[in-house]
Amino acid sequence: MTDTTTELEPVVTATDQSKPLTPRQAMVRRALRHKGLLFGSAVILAIVFIAVFAPFLTEHDPFKQSLLARMKPPVFMGGDENHVLGTDALGRDYWARLAYGARISLMIGLLAAVISGLIGSTMGIMAGYFGGRVDTVVTFLINVRLAMPVVLVALAVVALFGGSLMVVVSVLGLLLWDRFAVVLRSATMQVRKQEYVAAAEVLGASLPRILIKDILPNVMNHLIVIFTLEMAHAIILEAALSFLGLGVQPPTPSWGLMISEGKEMLLFEPWMITIPGIALFLLVLAINMMGDGIRDVTAPEGRN
Repeated sequence: MTDTTTELEPVVTATDQSKPLTPRQAMVRRALRHKGLLFGSAVILAIVFIAVFAPFLTEHDPFKQSLLARMKPPVFMGGDENHVLGTDALGRDYWARLAYGARISLMIGLLAAVISGLIGSTMGIMAGYFGGRVDTVVTFLINVRLAMPVVLVALAVVALFGGSLMVVVSVLGLLLWDRFAVVLRSATMQVRKQEYVAAAEVLGASLPRILIKDILPNVMNHLIVIFTLEMAHAIILEAALSFLGLGVQPPTPSWGLMISEGKEMLLFEPWMITIPGIALFLLVLAINMMGDGIRDVTAPEGRN
């Protein structure tokens, strides 16, 4: 009797296909493919690394002066290997001042953005959620703030109270909250109409619970993007104030102050302005690119 048994062929079904990605996995994949986000994050991490480990990356004191070593050019221009980026008019090591100056720029940008974010976010969320008279008062305050030029007000306040690190941080933090308030007011108005917010109100959830658990997580994407923009804005304003002599006072290392100190030698030693200028440009560019990348990754609808 012949064997009529046939071998079963493997059947490929749709269940063998890879499972769809979870929202978090999809977000991570978009982040890893976003060149702007990767570049911005890499530059910021490098600058943060330099700022944190500055004492280990240079053996020179950023405050130590040496008239015998003044105005030495960088190594790539034939300078002394002991001073990689040269020295300034007082003989201070330029690399040391650049590394320690990163701390000043990052700290001012971060603290100013935190202060302005707390003020503006609170006002915007309250106005968007309650509406009515609260919205009218917040809108009036926003219009008043927008009517005041930031640079002129900052110059007047700093000139009145004196230039110092805390004064600069406080002034910038109290002047840069308007964008937070405008954006979060609009975003909260949209979230306020959602069904889950109405359900929380019907179930008797407390106001803090609704604002923190239901409203804030759904406007967090806007908050992060505005935070990065205002952080970059604060760094630029600090550099401008220091350049005009009303920001961080010498001998504290500040990139804006380094540009100001080097402007007199622009025609003879242009590297004294070019080096801190490039560092400031890269930091601000990286922060903006990271903020733009976060926006694309967390809210990719309609974006290429």
